[in-house]
Amino acid sequence: MKKALIVLFFGASVLFSCFLFAFESQEKEEKGSLAIYFMGEMVGYEEYTLQLSENGYWLTVKGKMTKPIALEIETLDLHVDRNFIPLRFHFKGLVSGVRQEIISSISDGQVENTIKVKGEEEKNSVRIKRDAFLLPNPIYSPFIFLTKKFRCSLQEKTKLSAYIIPQFEALFTLEPREEDPCWLIMNLTEMEYWLETDSEGTLKTLCIPSRNLKIVQKSSP
Repeated sequence: MKKALIVLFFGASVLFSCFLFAFESQEKEEKGSLAIYFMGEMVGYEEYTLQLSENGYWLTVKGKMTKPIALEIETLDLHVDRNFIPLRFHFKGLVSGVRQEIISSISDGQVENTIKVKGEEEKNSVRIKRDAFLLPNPIYSPFIFLTKKFRCSLQEKTKLSAYIIPQFEALFTLEPREEDPCWLIMNLTEMEYWLETDSEGTLKTLCIPSRNLKIVQKSSP
């Protein structure tokens, strides 16, 4: 009987360990720091943490920029599911010296926005494509959802949608650079973006040539 209990306990322990391993293998965290350059001058930074769990991806960002617009990110939280479908957005900070807070909940393409500026509150609702990427302007860390989704595997030009939250939704195209599929070329509102990634989907470089902006991981050369 005692031997049977020991075997049973050992079996249960193995199963529990396997459960923990399976759970922990789904819990991943990535941290990065983006340096922002405007006309060759470093003008700001964004520090982000990206967590992956069974409920999706959670992106949190803090940072500051002085040019071409003054911006301070006190809080930015963005939640998408494992298919990169947007679920929640929260921004709090200063834009050109004006304190703002934006809280958005998204369900199946229905967005409920609460916008607070200078102590005044406004609410609105808008419909967007269910799989639109949330790209708050001028914050760059959320572009990581594009690189995580496509990595270096995009084969041809594809049409997608972006919600420049909370302002407007716009269609854009994304295609791999012919000589290097780890570089993605994005055309949004008649503006070209260059995104460099890797097999892990890291956002290594983001260039916006028409705005003289270059955003790079601080560990990148």
